[in-house]
Amino acid sequence: MAAECQARPNKWSCSYQRNRLDASRFSTQRGTPMRTRFRWATIALVVALIVINYIDRSAISFAVAPLEREFGITTAQYGVISSAFAVGYMVFAFLSGPLVDRFGPRRVLLVAITIFSISVALIPVAGGFAGLLLLRILLGAGEAPAFPAATRIVSRWLPSVERGFALALIGGVAVSGSLLIAGPLLTQLIALIGWRGTFWLMAVLGVAWAVAAIGLLANAPEESRHVGDRELAHITAGRVPEEAASRSRVDWRALLTNRNLWIVAAGYFAWGFMFWGFLYWLPQYLSTFGLSITAVGAFSVAPWAAGVVGALVGGFVVDRFYARTQSIRSRFTIMGVALLLSACSLVPIILHPTLTVALVFISLGVGLGFVTGGIWWVASIDAEPAQPASAAGFTDAAFALSGIVAPIIMGLIVSGTGTYTSGFVLMSVLAAAGALLMLFGPKERRAAPAGTTQAASAS
Repeated sequence: MAAECQARPNKWSCSYQRNRLDASRFSTQRGTPMRTRFRWATIALVVALIVINYIDRSAISFAVAPLEREFGITTAQYGVISSAFAVGYMVFAFLSGPLVDRFGPRRVLLVAITIFSISVALIPVAGGFAGLLLLRILLGAGEAPAFPAATRIVSRWLPSVERGFALALIGGVAVSGSLLIAGPLLTQLIALIGWRGTFWLMAVLGVAWAVAAIGLLANAPEESRHVGDRELAHITAGRVPEEAASRSRVDWRALLTNRNLWIVAAGYFAWGFMFWGFLYWLPQYLSTFGLSITAVGAFSVAPWAAGVVGALVGGFVVDRFYARTQSIRSRFTIMGVALLLSACSLVPIILHPTLTVALVFISLGVGLGFVTGGIWWVASIDAEPAQPASAAGFTDAAFALSGIVAPIIMGLIVSGTGTYTSGFVLMSVLAAAGALLMLFGPKERRAAPAGTTQAASAS
């Protein structure tokens, strides 16, 4: 931070850092360095944001009937409205990464949550197809900075050996857990306060998160008054040198010629095709077995529950492997093995499509896929540590692209063949291709200082 103050002087920030350094010396001389774990409170705040985002983006699917009645939109128009979110999300995921790296995650997230809350609050009074289309694009724009900002926060708030678990919570548990509870929660809210009230409540939650972030969220631990000296030393000891750099502009050449980053993006697209395919088409697929709508809802829970377990396992394993090997290829190896096993899990469904086989092996495939849930973001940090948010935005845009492509292709396959088999084959092939890319494509790079492991044990 001292170097950053010299490079980009800021009166308040540098004065604060000098006072903090003086306080640190004083406490160390007394032999009582402060011990805090506020970094995990920061991670919890980011997890809460992801949960709110994912519950909200799925809320419209539970309000289809009243929206069609109220605004006179057709089913085809509803499909366009749903896709509009992914379009807005993809564009702004790519653009928001550089903004986060330049202005910091705190400022960008506060602006984003404002856009998010306003767009959600206006949905009940959208007036028709055009209004809903615009608001869904704005909603996508408002939610897009979440993962680039989360990646930047983790890269600055946690040492390398703790990032896998934290990003598993953010990119895996928060996502699959949100999908796990969204159906029961939203249906109960709609029954209790109506569909309009549900959207307004989601907007209020966004405002509440912003109020909490104003008081608690800082761009880096050096800027937070809640972080003790011992915790700050633990965090800074686990950073790579590039993470201490401060950039006013994005280095597009470094970003777009980064081999490992392209591999991460391609792999995330491959996993995203399976994720989005099941997210949009799993209920319809289960209904082909003659299940009622309530039974479909109950059975649909299993894959996302498996996803929570898979994400936790992935976060634990990736940190353990990295602590032992100090190799970024270990991250890619874990993702490659998980994706390959996920691809293989769909083979029994293709060969013997019964309800039991489908439920067991789809859950297994989703659970194994979610092992990678947080590692994509860790690998993005490893690939471009000096501008992690830009790298994460690049990766997230690839995932969003799969969210546009997968539902359309699956729909064409089902319409053209009358079955889901070819769609599952395509999911499996893409996942296997992504796995091979992960296993054999990345280049090694020394991503952590020698003292990382020791720093981890000191906390």
